[in-house]
Amino acid sequence: MILEKYSFGVGDRFGRQGKALLQAIIKAKEQGVNITPVWNKSHREHITVNTVPASVRAEADEAAKALDFNGSYYVDADHIGMDNVSLFIDSSDFYTLDVGGFIGQVANENEVSAFKNKYKKYVGSLLIPGIDKNFEIREEQVEAIARKFLSAIKEAGRIYRHIEAVKGADNFITEVSMDETNEPQTPVEIFFILAAISDEGIPVQTIAPKLTGRFNKGVDYVGNVDNFAKEIEQHLAVIDFAVREFSLPGNLKLSLHSGSDKFSIYGTINKILMKFDAGLHIKTSGTTWLEELAGLAIADGDGLSIAKKIYTDALLRFDELCGPYASVIDVDRSKLPSIEVVDRWSGAEFAGVLHHDKSYGKYNPNFRQFLHIAYKIAAEMGADFLNAVVKNEEIIGQNVTDNIYERHIKPIFME
Repeated sequence: MILEKYSFGVGDRFGRQGKALLQAIIKAKEQGVNITPVWNKSHREHITVNTVPASVRAEADEAAKALDFNGSYYVDADHIGMDNVSLFIDSSDFYTLDVGGFIGQVANENEVSAFKNKYKKYVGSLLIPGIDKNFEIREEQVEAIARKFLSAIKEAGRIYRHIEAVKGADNFITEVSMDETNEPQTPVEIFFILAAISDEGIPVQTIAPKLTGRFNKGVDYVGNVDNFAKEIEQHLAVIDFAVREFSLPGNLKLSLHSGSDKFSIYGTINKILMKFDAGLHIKTSGTTWLEELAGLAIADGDGLSIAKKIYTDALLRFDELCGPYASVIDVDRSKLPSIEVVDRWSGAEFAGVLHHDKSYGKYNPNFRQFLHIAYKIAAEMGADFLNAVVKNEEIIGQNVTDNIYERHIKPIFME
């Protein structure tokens, strides 16, 4: 399997918006832009909403059939590890190998020494085409990179070979993810990480590094956009160089996680993609659920009551809900509206505060981030929530399609 140039990870936590998500992809194709949808749902999300990986495959297949979609599409076993990969073997054909937790673990000394000796030829002044300065590489730097990352790459190799043994080498797409860590990887680190991936025999088609700035769930990028642009350009240059140096797949591309709603950098990403004729994989997830929530609020009546109850119950379990997402949210609890205030809101007010539109004076990014990770409450409501989503399918579906197409696809890939 060869992943296409542009691919878009469409997350759908409750599995009800497959057609609406695919409709955005179809709209882009009608404008001459081919983007491959990748349905992604992590093991953590399956556990939270009590679903199984096969449900994602069913959703993707049903959406493609309903809309007569004949393009490529994939189902991603998102952020999996050795402890849960077997659950995704039958239903997935795209695997995001999350090895961020292995970064910094003690590496085998013989393997570190062997890596240093193999790649000491890069010690000195390293020129990578497309980067306007040489990197001065020291032998101890190569050794330090090996100590920091080798265990993680070895783990990626172990997971990859487990999948390969069951599915066959050419029957799935592999991504290596290191984004959920505390420190961004430098271009030099990415270069040697890719060397290690090659040594492991992993035919990696996308790599997701940790980037500078904050990529918080469901809200805009926080950081210096110029520095981000320079970093992305350097990473693309490193990937292009490493593909040739280490005989990696020619379509290897950058993967941007927590990519939803990063509006301030979309124009920059677009310019860089056009400049380098580069591919991109970008993942979104929780914004689909937020569009469901906003749609329920706008529907008023029972829909608004459900939206308010979700917020009320979530606020009472603040620490429990925020804990697992601490590295990817910045929620100031003091800036969250009280239960009493929210209870007085109309549906339009609830949706306006939630919807990521900075021109609306009451938009609250803390409210949005918090509800982004409060989907567990909706899951616990079971049929009450799901039936309300089905009842308001038309308005929610339009929200979902417009969100992905107008606010994400167009500025990243088209404008």
